[in-house]
Amino acid sequence: MEDVQNAQPGISMPIDKVGVKDLRLPLTVRHKAKGTQHTIAKVDLSVDLPAEFKGTHMSRFVEAMEDWAEDLDYGSFKTLLRDIVERLNARSAHCRLVFPYFLRKTSPKSGARGVMDYKCRVEGEYTDGKLLFTLGADVPVMTVCPCSKAISDEGAHSQRAVVRIRCRFDGFVWLEDIIEIAEKAGSCPVYTLLKREDEKHVTEAAFANPCFVEDVVREAARGLKEHPQVSWYRVEVESYESIHNHSAFAVIESE
Repeated sequence: MEDVQNAQPGISMPIDKVGVKDLRLPLTVRHKAKGTQHTIAKVDLSVDLPAEFKGTHMSRFVEAMEDWAEDLDYGSFKTLLRDIVERLNARSAHCRLVFPYFLRKTSPKSGARGVMDYKCRVEGEYTDGKLLFTLGADVPVMTVCPCSKAISDEGAHSQRAVVRIRCRFDGFVWLEDIIEIAEKAGSCPVYTLLKREDEKHVTEAAFANPCFVEDVVREAARGLKEHPQVSWYRVEVESYESIHNHSAFAVIESE
């Protein structure tokens, strides 16, 4: 049968990335306490395409995923991207896995337990036999505005913020480490399950530790900088302001 993808294109121009988005895949990731955790990932896959080819072979991305072991670590991720490069005769391959990661958190006073989910991701670019591997997590926290607290006779405005961490590292970094760094950066962590005594504690703890979005991003960046395995990081904090119809944000990226 005719291979139309290998024909000359009407416009001779290279494409940086071409591929498939929003595949769904069962995934096994490492869990610090239990060893492994089963989840479901949304998968984006792509390769570069030289100027002389009309198109890529989209079915081969799916075939590569079907043959993958579904156990996520650095070695298996590199194997997947190397396989995609070979199947599609490409110079570079890219993959993004986005998945919920679940931790059971204990409330600070009552000891009640509830499951928290965190949006995590792994991104990789494989070029000339080398893998650039990035791990990330989006972590919700609570913030109390220091300015509002200082100028108000009663209370202060508080809101939920999200700490988005992306990092590269030497050796191994647990998702739990990234989540802990993010949660320590806010006025207070958030929980799924809180009884009345927990709510009192969380509220008082947050108001005792007010912080601007700038404070949160600096504290998270410091935690990543001090982590012995982290070699590069990017932190973005977005605060969903409760008294404004907009968000506030701040970003720090290491060199």
